Amino acid sequence: DNPRTAAVILAGGAGERSGISGGKQLLKLNGKPVMTWAAEAFDAVPDVGLIVVVVPEERIEEYCKVAIDPYPFVTPIAIASSGELRQESSFNGVNRVPSNYEFIAVHDGARPLVTPELVGHAISELKGNLDADGVVVGYSAIDTLKVVNDHQIIGTPDREAFWVAQTPQVFRSDIIREAHAMALAEGFIGTDDSSLVERAGGMVYLVEGPRDNIKVTMPEDIVTVDAALRARWIDQEI
Repeated sequence: DNPRTAAVILAGGAGERSGISGGKQLLKLNGKPVMTWAAEAFDAVPDVGLIVVVVPEERIEEYCKVAIDPYPFVTPIAIASSGELRQESSFNGVNRVPSNYEFIAVHDGARPLVTPELVGHAISELKGNLDADGVVVGYSAIDTLKVVNDHQIIGTPDREAFWVAQTPQVFRSDIIREAHAMALAEGFIGTDDSSLVERAGGMVYLVEGPRDNIKVTMPEDIVTVDAALRARWIDQEI
């Protein structure tokens, strides 16, 4: 059975908020670059037949040398150039996927705690729901949320209606291509790929994922993620 899913891993972010010079993607946590941990999760999923890594054009050689070449990937890896915005990077990655793939999974390269089980679960949820154009991994909000205007609280919405969206986000490939093309043509900028599909009229469903699938964004995230990767590694060794 030929793999029907391609993965697009967005590793082009400058990572200014993380305070790491050279960005967070190549930062080694528990002995491997952040981006490598993310890519390895997709590499271990049988239905993923291609991994497209989206990186800054001027650093392609460096990224390959540090985060890809030293590791024994089984899945073919293609490279696409990142853009100024996340959306441009995703567009470039999606367009690098050959048309014979039915599904495209988009993932933040700065989420190294993603597991093959989570990726496989998201793909199978989309395959099993013919009404769905996409699925987004996330979790329900547990904190009280406030609507704020200029630091003043103007409302407290019912948090049961709110979920925190993460990645992977998996879509039917023709739908995500159309959604990106429409957004580009109309100058719309969304904060994630799902927002483009939603805007194009697509049906996207949420799949519950673990709350520890965090994105390395702030300096304090580095300690948390490193500890989690070490704990997993120790568990596997026992």
